[in-house]
Amino acid sequence: MTAKRLNTVKEYYFSEKLREVSLMVAAGNPVINIGIGSPDLPPHPKVVAALKESFDHPKVHQYQSYQGVPELRQAIAEFYQKHYQYNANPISEILPLMGSKEGIMHISMAFLNPGDKVLIPNPGYPTYQSVTRLVEAEPVFYDLDAQNQWQPNFDDLDRMDLSDVKLMWVNYPHMPTGASAQKETFEKLIVWAKEKDILLVNDNPYSFVLTDHPQSMMSVPGAKDVGMELNSLSKSFNMAGWRVGMVLGNQKNINAVLKVKSNMDSGMFYGIQRGAIAALQVQDSWFKKLNNIYDERKKLIFKLATLLKTDFDTNSSGLFVWAKMRNTSMSSVHYIEEILQKHHVFIAPGSIFGSQGEGYIRFSLCVEAEQISKAIKRISKK
Repeated sequence: MTAKRLNTVKEYYFSEKLREVSLMVAAGNPVINIGIGSPDLPPHPKVVAALKESFDHPKVHQYQSYQGVPELRQAIAEFYQKHYQYNANPISEILPLMGSKEGIMHISMAFLNPGDKVLIPNPGYPTYQSVTRLVEAEPVFYDLDAQNQWQPNFDDLDRMDLSDVKLMWVNYPHMPTGASAQKETFEKLIVWAKEKDILLVNDNPYSFVLTDHPQSMMSVPGAKDVGMELNSLSKSFNMAGWRVGMVLGNQKNINAVLKVKSNMDSGMFYGIQRGAIAALQVQDSWFKKLNNIYDERKKLIFKLATLLKTDFDTNSSGLFVWAKMRNTSMSSVHYIEEILQKHHVFIAPGSIFGSQGEGYIRFSLCVEAEQISKAIKRISKK
């Protein structure tokens, strides 16, 4: 008999849907997948070279420190100083992770008791909700909408029952909408969280994709006192399968997460850590080269989105295009299913990201321009 907590969650939407897509492909129907945010471009060559070189290290196959090698924590500190103008102590205020998704679980286990409440953005990353339920806490959703540029509405937050709220998830640049945090958003959130005694956690894996101004909540004065930040090498560095992330915060909060993590794994493989160090040291020109590719793809996605009678923000950042359906007579799930079955093109329905995502669909930029052009041709044929 399975644990009761499993009754509170479902299998991750993309896990289930990709099995269906795989069956369609196996049956001879080549599906163009424009729904998943898994970078298809390779990491920087120095990253792969560092991994290969690591195999000559005498301790490469041994257990590694739960806190990562000192050089990795130092590289993270230097990366944050260079790009976000934030000084973090690499010894006590940085903890490398096996992907930021691991961090969502570890933070939740470190700070939440059964029955505690968690503020979760709607729309937002589904894992915030599922992890909250798995640790037997209670999700409390706060709505984001286009009229407010997908920023938190503080008047609405103050009208909510915040008793027992221990933690609040924010995510800028925002997934799935691509919205960046407005200048005052982090400032207001930090003051607000301090007043309410709520731990504020920003999930920040998209800050280098299609933007010239990387954002970090930690660079705002007072953030370390009330908050933590997750970051990841998956999206900006094309290292999704490597599973490298990090969490930053004050020493007390980092130690709480470390207490969980040290009981959950036995350290990150040494070679991956050396690759991560190389990634964090790449030149800005590499990001610009990637963004040129993404920009070309984005323009094609705009053509596809227009063809599908949707409206979108041309100034959004991140790996996705968030598009509002003009025809709201059917749900986003039914709409993308119709496209999948008729044209063999898979797009993510907005409703999987929350009720505020209904009426929207999400396109991924992790697809070659040639494939996007092929999708345009398929749909143009009606």
